[in-house]
Amino acid sequence: MQTYTDVHDPVMCDRIVDLLRPALDHEGAVYVDATLGLAGHAAAILREYPSARLIGIDRDLDAHDVARQRLGDCAERATLVHAVYDELPEILHDMGITSVDAVLMDLGLSSLQIDRTERGFAYSVDAPLDMRMNAVDGSTAADIVNTYAPGQLVRILRRFGEEKFAERIVSSIVTERAAEPFTHSARLVDVISRAVPAAVRHNGGHPAKRTFQALRIEVNRELDALAGAVPAAISALTVGGRVAVLSYHSLEDRLVKKSFAALATDRAPRTMPVVPHHLSPELRLITKGAERPDAEEIATNPRAASARLRVAERTRETS
Repeated sequence: MQTYTDVHDPVMCDRIVDLLRPALDHEGAVYVDATLGLAGHAAAILREYPSARLIGIDRDLDAHDVARQRLGDCAERATLVHAVYDELPEILHDMGITSVDAVLMDLGLSSLQIDRTERGFAYSVDAPLDMRMNAVDGSTAADIVNTYAPGQLVRILRRFGEEKFAERIVSSIVTERAAEPFTHSARLVDVISRAVPAAVRHNGGHPAKRTFQALRIEVNRELDALAGAVPAAISALTVGGRVAVLSYHSLEDRLVKKSFAALATDRAPRTMPVVPHHLSPELRLITKGAERPDAEEIATNPRAASARLRVAERTRETS
C-alpha cells in the first residue's frame, strides 16, 4: 500500500486546530471528522488534544487503511465508520452517543482519490470514468454520461458545474455516445474541448473542469448529502460545541453559509423588545464570513487555493 503520510497536506490545519480548541480542550471530548480522508486533520487534532476521542467517517474504504496508518499511536482513540457524513445521526445512535464536542467536514477530494488515477476523478490523465467516492457500489460517471437524457445532463452541468456551454457539450456527448459509449476520461475530455469555443479552450482554464465537477457531484450526490449533513452536525453538538466546514467551490460554500446563517439569527418578531430564550439564535458564527488560506499555504499546497473555512458554535439546545 502506498504511503501518504509525507504527501498529504491538510488544508488550514493549524487554524482549524486552534478554532476548535474551546470545544475540545477538556477531558473526554468527542471529535467527529465527518470526511476523514487521509486523516491529516484528525491526526493533528488527536495529537493536540490527548484526551479527545475521534469518530472518523468516510465512504471510501481505501481511505480507512491509510487513515489508520496516519493516526499511528492515536488510532487507539479512534473509531472509523464506513458511511456518508449525512448518516451521522444513525452513527451516533448506534454508538450510544447523544452529543459531540466538535465536527469537521473537509469537502474536498482527498489526495488518495486524486492521485489514484484509476478512480477517474482527474481530467488530466486517462482513466476509467468512475468518480465514485465509495468505489464498491452506485452508478459511475460513465453510467451517467451514457444513459442520462440530454435534458438531465444539461441540468447537471448547469447546476453542479455552473457550465455556460452545457448545451453545446451535451449535444456533442450525445452524438459521440450514439456511436460508442464512453468508458474513459480522455475521450470525454476531448469531446468537451472540441465542443467549447476556442477562446475558452485557451484562456478559460481547463475546459473539462466544470463538467468533471458536475459529474462527480452527481455520482456522489454531494450537495444532497451536504444539505443533510450540516444540520445533522449542528444538532449533534453539545452547547459550546463547534462545527467547521471547509468547502472548495461556491455551491458548497453557499449551502453552508445559508445553513449557518439561518440558525445564527433569532426567530423573534422584529417588534418584540426582548428576545425570549427559546427564540434566540442556536449558533454563533466564529469566523467572520469565510476564511481563506494565506499566500504562504497556497504556495506550498496549491490544492488549498479555493478553500473557504466557516466555523460556528452551538449556543443553546433546540426548543
